[in-house]
Amino acid sequence: MKKEFIYLGILGILLAAFPAFASPYTLSVATLILYFAYTGQAWNVMMGFAGQLSLGHSLYVGVGAYVAGALFYHLGIGPWAGLWLAMVVCVAFGLLIGFLAFRFGISGVYFALLTIAFAEFTRIGFDHLDWTGGPGGMFLKVAQRDTWDLANFRGPPLMYYYTILFLTVFAFLLCFFLLKSKAGYYWQAIRENEEAAQALGINTFRWKMLAVALSAAMTSVSGVFYAFYYNNLFPEQVFNIGRSIEIILGPVIGGVGTLFGPILGAVVLTVLSDSLTELLAALGWEIPGIKQVFYGVVLLAVVMFLPNGIWPAVAKRLRL
Repeated sequence: MKKEFIYLGILGILLAAFPAFASPYTLSVATLILYFAYTGQAWNVMMGFAGQLSLGHSLYVGVGAYVAGALFYHLGIGPWAGLWLAMVVCVAFGLLIGFLAFRFGISGVYFALLTIAFAEFTRIGFDHLDWTGGPGGMFLKVAQRDTWDLANFRGPPLMYYYTILFLTVFAFLLCFFLLKSKAGYYWQAIRENEEAAQALGINTFRWKMLAVALSAAMTSVSGVFYAFYYNNLFPEQVFNIGRSIEIILGPVIGGVGTLFGPILGAVVLTVLSDSLTELLAALGWEIPGIKQVFYGVVLLAVVMFLPNGIWPAVAKRLRL
């Protein structure tokens, strides 16, 4: 048995048993870590596997959250039904962006700018959409329950922890099999040299569109989770470019294109930034924007000393 599977088994047991020993605050931090690990893995499909840089993934988080949230708020449609519509709408957005970019040869930085533009346009649209509350936000009805109500996705923090843990494990396994599939090999060929991939007969347009659609669908799920976990939605928050940056920092710091990179990056960033926030609060200091400055410092340090991310260096040390 390979070392990887042994370590994965140990990690899985620890994560499953973690709530038994965690305080409510620690459990909320762990939920946030897993959330960023999942969204980072979703972004990694598009950039890490297929080489398509998106800086507007908050688009899919926001649209997914608002679609499922609005259906629940106005029509009483449960989150599981809303989830499928959210995925369809987000995939449609992704395919539209991909078609405009790939059909007209937009790539690299210009593709990244296109994704930012779509996220910003959508934010402005929801700011003026009264049905979803406009800039005043939309607040989902909250019922305090000690029991799990999976049908309406209501329950204690423990339910949300295990839900996002399941999603993170699912995303990891999906990406593992994708990398070993024909799609994974085609995406890696496109990422390394698209012209060479075309010369080999790979339909790069089709496979890049698949990567965009899959990444958008996975990210939309995190948007639905976000809506029912936090119970409030504001366009300025969910569509903000800062949200997109938070999504991509985990994979970039952990290791773009790797399976464990998004997870390790999410752990490092969330734990360190949360510790910094708690330390400053204990000292009575309130410094606006300190978290963003901290993110920049960590990113700069990784780029300078570990340009491939943290995970490749850790894997080499562990001989994985």
